[in-house]
Amino acid sequence: MHDHNEQEQYVLSSGRELTDEEKDLVWQKPLSHKVSEVERRICSEVKRNWDRDEMKIANILLEGDAGSGKTQLAKALSANFRVPYTKVTCFADMDKSDIIGAILPVLSSDRMNELDTADQTALSALYESDGFQSSTEILIAALGITQEMASVKMRQLLKLASDNAKDEAVEYRFYPSEIVRAFRQGYLLEIQEPNVIRDAAVLMALNSALELDGTINLPMEIVHRHPDFIAVITANRSYAGSRPLNEALRDRIQHTEKMDLPSKEIMIERAMAKTGFRDNEVLDVLADTIILLDKTARANAIKGVAGMRSYFYWADTVGRGASARESLYHKVIYKITTDSEEIKLLEDALDGQGLLGRLDEVPNELKKNEI
Repeated sequence: MHDHNEQEQYVLSSGRELTDEEKDLVWQKPLSHKVSEVERRICSEVKRNWDRDEMKIANILLEGDAGSGKTQLAKALSANFRVPYTKVTCFADMDKSDIIGAILPVLSSDRMNELDTADQTALSALYESDGFQSSTEILIAALGITQEMASVKMRQLLKLASDNAKDEAVEYRFYPSEIVRAFRQGYLLEIQEPNVIRDAAVLMALNSALELDGTINLPMEIVHRHPDFIAVITANRSYAGSRPLNEALRDRIQHTEKMDLPSKEIMIERAMAKTGFRDNEVLDVLADTIILLDKTARANAIKGVAGMRSYFYWADTVGRGASARESLYHKVIYKITTDSEEIKLLEDALDGQGLLGRLDEVPNELKKNEI
C-alpha cells in the first residue's frame, strides 16, 4: 500500500488524459523493483518545482557506469510521474534527420513494384502510419531491426524514394523522429549516450530541443515543447580516451546524479529477485568481488566495467552449480579486460583481500547445501 501511495504522490499532471497507447508506454514497476534514495530525491525535486516556470526541472542527467541502473531509474521516473516512456540510443554517425525526422516522397504503386521486397515493406509501413509514431519505431516493427539499423535504413529509403520520384509530381510526407514525438506529445525521453555523437550540428539540434521553452523547427511546422516533456540523459562516466559530455548540453541540465554501484545489501537483494538464487553468504562473496574489481579497474584506468549486469549473470551461473572461481573469468573479468597484464592486476587485488580463496570455497558450500 505504501508503494502505491508513494507512486501517486509524484504524479505530475493529474488532470492529463492519456490515450490507451500512451498508457501502455507508462512503465509498470516489476515487483523486484527497489525504490532507491536517488529515485526519491529526483521525484521530490521534480515534483516540488514542476509549476515554477523558471525553476522547473525537466532535463536530468544520470551519469555512471554500465549496469549502475540508469535506464531502470529513467523508467521508474516514468512510472512515478505517470508520463509515457520512450528512448533514443545515440550513435556516432547520427545526423540531423535522427534528431528531427525526415521528409519522404510518396511513390506511385508502379514505382513501388520496381523496388525489392524489404524496401517495399518498409515504405508501405511508413505510408500507412498515422503520423504519430516515429519513423524509427515504424521500421523497427516492420523489419524487426535495431534502432541504429532503422536510422541507416531510413536514410537509404530517403535516397531511394528521392531518386525514384525525380520525374513525377509526388506528395511528400514528414516522419517525425522519436525525439520530436516525445517533445510534442509530452513523454519522458531517455537519451542514451549523446556523448558519442560526432557531428556538432547534430548536437546543436539536440541542445535546442532541451531548452525549457524550446521549439523544434520542422519543415512543415514549428513544434513547441510540451509542458510534460522530460529528457533524461543517461551517459557512461567518461574514461580516459572517451569524449566527455558536451558543455552546452551539460549547461541545459537542471539535476544530475552520479550513479555508482548500489550498496552491497541492495546488490544482493536485486540479485535474489532477478535470479531466484537465495544463498546470502555466496551472494555476499560475489558482491565483494564485484565491488573490489570495480574499484581496482578504475584505479588502474582499465576501461571495462564490473557492474550489476555481470553480478546478475555470475550469481545466476553459480546458483546453478558452476564453479564460482572458473565462472568469475567468463562472467566478470573477461568482460572488463582480456589483457593478461590487466587481468594479473585484478587477480592480485582479489588475492590481496583473500577473495580468490573465498571463491574457491563456494562450490563446496553449494554442494553441501544440496546434500
